[in-house]
Amino acid sequence: MIEVKNLTKSFEDRKVLDNIQATFEDGQTNLIIGRSGSGKTVMMKCIIGLIIPDKGEILYDTRNILEMKKHELNHLRREMGMLFQGSALFDSMTVLENVMFPLNMFSKDSSRERRKRAYSCLERVNLADAHNLYPSEISGGMMKRAAIARAIALQPKYLLCDEPNSGLDPKTALVIDELIHGITKEYNMTTVINTHDMNSVMNIGENIIFIKEGVKEWQGTKEQVISSNNAALNDFIFASDLLRKASELEKK
Repeated sequence: MIEVKNLTKSFEDRKVLDNIQATFEDGQTNLIIGRSGSGKTVMMKCIIGLIIPDKGEILYDTRNILEMKKHELNHLRREMGMLFQGSALFDSMTVLENVMFPLNMFSKDSSRERRKRAYSCLERVNLADAHNLYPSEISGGMMKRAAIARAIALQPKYLLCDEPNSGLDPKTALVIDELIHGITKEYNMTTVINTHDMNSVMNIGENIIFIKEGVKEWQGTKEQVISSNNAALNDFIFASDLLRKASELEKK
């Protein structure tokens, strides 16, 4: 579980996050949504320790990341899997070598055991046949799956994803959504996803935090999104004709 308490961050005279409170549960796909400039990216960067907030606490199962010493922070990072917006695969490494990268850095297992673990992760994301290919030789969707395999290589307790469906077509995005959701359940991870993809919200949004201008406006599930009376959330959500139609069907 990850808890965010009284999270506040300003840049010069502009308050980007204002007293945010949120809880991200184990075994759930927790989504942070909001318009561009709403503060959701800053919130994600605070959660993973890339930005230090002005005030507040960020607790990883009661451990405050903001109070950790360097060796404690390094230990926590081994429990975290990161899925970046652009996949962030190393061009000079094969798919298998990319997945092995965190294992080679942090695992004390033998080379054979690390390779076996990497293959297992690739099999989990249906990429075993592509293990010898380079990122330039595979599609965008395959790159995302390879990045997911790398993110789970160390069997993390926490999975943090920044716009995982960015640049993907709707069908491929659905595959990535279902893969992240399935892995979250399988490993009982605390998964936090920063997204503006409304299809993701309706597909896998078990716990949704809506941020507007640095303030948490709303929190709920994908089922509650449709019937929400929050005007700011509705204005954001119903920009999608697909979700507008879903709302109309829900009311019938």
